Amino acid sequence: MKLQLNEKEIEITDGKKTVAELFANEIKENDLIIACNCNNEIKSLNYIPKENDKIKFVDLLSRDGRRIYIRGLLYIMSMAFHECYPEAYLTVNYQLTNAMYCEVDNMGITKEMISKVESKMKEIIQKNLPIRKIEMSKEDAEKFYEKEKTLRGILQLDNNQKEGVSLYFCEDYYNYFYGVMPISTEYIKTFEILKYNNGFLLRYPGKTNPYALEKGETSKKLINTLDEYKDIHNILNINTLYKLNKQIRDGKASEVVLLAEALHEKKIADIADNIIKRKGVKVILIAGPSSSGKTTFAKRLGIQLRLNGLKPVTISVDNYFVERNDTPVDENGKYDFECLEAIDRKLFNNHLLALLNGEEIECPTFDFKDGTKKYNGKKMKLAEDEILVIEGIHCLNDKLTEAIPKDKKYKIYISALTVLNIDYYNRISTTDSRLIRRIVRDNNFRGYSALRTLEMWDSVNRGEERHIFPFQDCADSMFNTSLIYELCVLKKYAIPQLEKIDNSNPEYSEAKRLYEFLKYFEDIDDELVPENSLLREFIGGSIFEY
Repeated sequence: MKLQLNEKEIEITDGKKTVAELFANEIKENDLIIACNCNNEIKSLNYIPKENDKIKFVDLLSRDGRRIYIRGLLYIMSMAFHECYPEAYLTVNYQLTNAMYCEVDNMGITKEMISKVESKMKEIIQKNLPIRKIEMSKEDAEKFYEKEKTLRGILQLDNNQKEGVSLYFCEDYYNYFYGVMPISTEYIKTFEILKYNNGFLLRYPGKTNPYALEKGETSKKLINTLDEYKDIHNILNINTLYKLNKQIRDGKASEVVLLAEALHEKKIADIADNIIKRKGVKVILIAGPSSSGKTTFAKRLGIQLRLNGLKPVTISVDNYFVERNDTPVDENGKYDFECLEAIDRKLFNNHLLALLNGEEIECPTFDFKDGTKKYNGKKMKLAEDEILVIEGIHCLNDKLTEAIPKDKKYKIYISALTVLNIDYYNRISTTDSRLIRRIVRDNNFRGYSALRTLEMWDSVNRGEERHIFPFQDCADSMFNTSLIYELCVLKKYAIPQLEKIDNSNPEYSEAKRLYEFLKYFEDIDDELVPENSLLREFIGGSIFEY
């Protein structure tokens, strides 16, 4: 049987062996390998290759390899908790810097507990125990759940688009995890558990060095924002996808939508009130990663400011690029329009100071085709009851507005900080939520296919990691733009686009992962989404003009 391994053709004689068995020497020599990519689809090392399969190894330096490592680490942690504290109600809440924040709902976290669980994890890893994926028919799964009296993975039973139910077993322990898992416990090597707030941090290596734990600052403001939304969703009893789907099936979709939108309105009003309390603020700066909903947020904030007697006026940073000849280039020799040096900060600050001093300016319009600023006679002057609203990737970085006194500025960080989890062990990635938003918006309003959006996504993420995330704690306020019901609406737009990507494209594995993930969500009709909802920025039908 012929195969391709890392683009080299090879012939094997035993067609019943797994990738791990066939290439044991290669895997042993490179201890970063954790899975494989077969025909642009991520597979376990227990996968049995077929004729003409194209196989590449997946290591911990890749996005998929890192996901599998974290998934395996969470599995081992949950297994250790089950063995040490079988009565514990463990929840994996959300991701922080190279760590997962977890809590035990019915028990206090102690140093003794952390030490005991950490020791048990190391013992499980040392034993090199196999992790096996067991698949059952739904009929067999119903009998299994009736006997075991467990909720682990039970949401699969209600998924009409899923034929069976799968669980990962390690010795007598079992749990459901969405996605490929390491084939044994020995693949997880580096981790640490630290007590933090009311729970603990399960720490793992950063992206660049899979062997070491990096020192990372945990944002207090970010945690407070996440906790605020988590607490509200717990009160509503909709903290997992299983519970959200039940509410929708019980005919309560409109109630879920209204409560989520009311939370947004309340938080936007609170931010507007805080701006008013800070007397003398004349510049509002808004930043957030791609598909956070910055445009709609700015418009809804503007309405709340008007209720407080202030009229928002926008000024676009995009019109203040330096001339094309002065544009910096990146490591590949291409123009870097995302770096701070691509902005004509001197002119930008001069114009802001002039406006704050009551002077009139002539606003430039940047011609991207010619690569130069042009002046078309557009004048601007700030009235006494007007306030500047500026949105851009560098708005949290004080270097962008270094000439403006701090007491004149109010900085806001916004992002779709997802607090809804699939279940108590499987979190929904904030990045995935934003990616699905962007796939829908790019197709609806920019004519881009899902394939093109996926091709650009890594580059978009790199820009965010350089220019936005390091400054999020500089914000005066944080706003979580996520809506607990949004993926129930977005799925009908995203799934048809993801289905168009076949396994001839490297992006197929990502497309399939998102496609399978979205199938878990019950549908919510667009008609239930208010016209001023932030979600309308992505699906259309907004009352606002963009």
